[in-house]
Order: sequence, then C-alpha cells, then structure tokens
Amino acid sequence: MQTIAPLVTAIRAVVRDDVAEARAAELVAEQLGRHLPTPDALTAEQRTGDPERYRSHVLHTEPDGSFSIVALTWRPGQQTPIHDHVTWCVFGVIQGVEYEELFALDEDRGCLVEVGAAANATGEVSGFAPPGDIHRVRNAGDETAISIHVYGTDVTRIGSSARRYYD
Repeated sequence: MQTIAPLVTAIRAVVRDDVAEARAAELVAEQLGRHLPTPDALTAEQRTGDPERYRSHVLHTEPDGSFSIVALTWRPGQQTPIHDHVTWCVFGVIQGVEYEELFALDEDRGCLVEVGAAANATGEVSGFAPPGDIHRVRNAGDETAISIHVYGTDVTRIGSSARRYYD
C-alpha cells in the first residue's frame, strides 16, 4: 500500500520557510504534483464514499498546525456548497473528474457571478489562496471521484477549511 509520507515530507520543507499564502499554494501544488498518491494510499472505506454526501477524511495534520492533508470522496452528483477558504488550498485529483465552478463577488450588484469553470481530471493539480477563492466543486461524472486536498491550517482544530458559505 502506498503512503503519503513523501508528500508530508515535501510539504514540510515548503511551509517551514513561512512564505506568503499565494506562494505557499504554488509551491505546495508543485510538491503535490510530484508526490500525488494513488487511490491505494486510502483505505477501502475512504475510497467508497457515502451515498448521502461527499466525505472528508483527514489523512494528516502537522503537529505545529501549519497544514493538513485531507482526502475527499465524491459519488456521482455530490457537490460542495459555494464557499471560500480561511487559508491557501491545493488539490489533486486521484480518481475520476471533479468539476469546479469559480465565482467572484460583484460588489455593484451584491451577488456572486461565475467567472470560470474547470474539469479537473485524474492527475491534475491546482491551488489558490484567498482572496479570490470562491468556488463550488462537484462530481459530474458517472464514477466515484477522489481528490487529495492540502490546507494551510489544522482542519481538525478549526473544524473546516471553509471561511464562508454563499447562497
């Protein structure tokens, strides 16, 4: 069974330098791309998902709280609410395809407007840092999708990486 140990080691080297959030997202994305695990790094239960909603499985939290690694498992049709994050976030798809819709706040109209979309296939890695990180992710495919997310905080301590949810 594959482990995430090489990924943890690589991310530690990036975050110990205390770089700006946007730069941390870039550097961690490079490392996730190099060390993206396969679904074998997860247990059978973590790969299965939940029929009711997408599932989040914490794989690692750094003792100093500087980052967390989380696996998200999505069955077909499951999605997040529209949200933004408390810190930088990097993700890589390890199975299936995840569809991401990007939004921006239109201050004049007081509403969100869609500003982009991407279909992220197996092996693709992306990342971002606030502000400008309002998005929704869903599995629009016919098979379970799985992604590895790295957040610049201890998600077990704060409960979630999401800062706000939007209607």
